[in-house]
Amino acid sequence: MTDLTKQQRTEFEAAAFRTLVEHLRNRTDVQNIDLMNLGGFCRNCLSNWYQDAANEAGVDLTKPEAREIVYGMPYDEWKQKHQTEATDAQKAAFAESHKDH
Repeated sequence: MTDLTKQQRTEFEAAAFRTLVEHLRNRTDVQNIDLMNLGGFCRNCLSNWYQDAANEAGVDLTKPEAREIVYGMPYDEWKQKHQTEATDAQKAAFAESHKDH
């Protein structure tokens, strides 16, 4: 494996995160419940992790601010534009995949 400096690792991880966020912004057809059912995380999880990292670093970042960073717009606006009602099948899959949580 290539030896990376701490700075390189941080830069590459940040680039990968930005690419993931941009990808999710472009894939508005993929609902958060789909991400949760398949991957166990969603856009809200990413924004929570971002907020946690900021807060641990002493930056007072609110949940709405963190969500706007991930969604590219205020969360309520994203929901209005892109979120659909979860189907019974999606809800059942979510319940099954999260029964141990």
